[in-house]
Amino acid sequence: MNEAVLVTEGLTRYFGGLAAVVGVSIACERGRVHAIIGPNGAGKSTLVNMLSGDLVPSSGRVTLRGADITGVAAHRISRLGIGRSYQKTNIFLPFTAFENCRLAAQSRLASSMRFFRPARAYRTLAEAAERALAAAGLDARGDMPAAALSHGEQRQLEIAMTLATEPEVLLLDEPLAGMGADESARMVELLRSLRASHAILLVEHDMDAVFSLADRLTVMVNGAVLASGSAEEIRANPAVQEAYLGEA
Repeated sequence: MNEAVLVTEGLTRYFGGLAAVVGVSIACERGRVHAIIGPNGAGKSTLVNMLSGDLVPSSGRVTLRGADITGVAAHRISRLGIGRSYQKTNIFLPFTAFENCRLAAQSRLASSMRFFRPARAYRTLAEAAERALAAAGLDARGDMPAAALSHGEQRQLEIAMTLATEPEVLLLDEPLAGMGADESARMVELLRSLRASHAILLVEHDMDAVFSLADRLTVMVNGAVLASGSAEEIRANPAVQEAYLGEA
């Protein structure tokens, strides 16, 4: 069996009297893609925000490699080995692709506040940035300003920046959003190549991509889990068909 790296138990988040996520329990395993799907407003991004430390759960528990990280701040969770991307591309447009990745790698220094020593003096940072660009398929784009990259390449760059921090878990919130067919195909291949060395939690609306990639799916509706299982089990589930997939 694959090792469960990131686990939630009864994770819940209220905003005032609104229950955005209720009692969600999932396990993300190394070497597998766990997709979270559901209609808009189902609580998917709220769930990811709790896992990354951007939101504190109202109740429930999150563990990473067996250690309780519930409510730990986002910067500490990142250092523990959880990296994430966002629905809206989050990169530094004036910087080159390489500089974006080097800056991400710099966050792993014991102290990243060394203003008087040039970043290029740290060869380990450059090597980490180069590895991340290569892993994301952008090694030929390193010298290009991020603003000059296509939308799909900018999404790849955001993942490259995440890889530069050497995470064990990847939380990917709609990485295919706004992409055309060719860009989507490249992103699917990138995620497939990252599966072996990471535990991946994927939130995505592109069902072709989801069913192509996911080893396990969890369907959320109104903040709660409607069903979990393999792609075949989710496709065949009448409740999922009615609530989300439609009567295909």
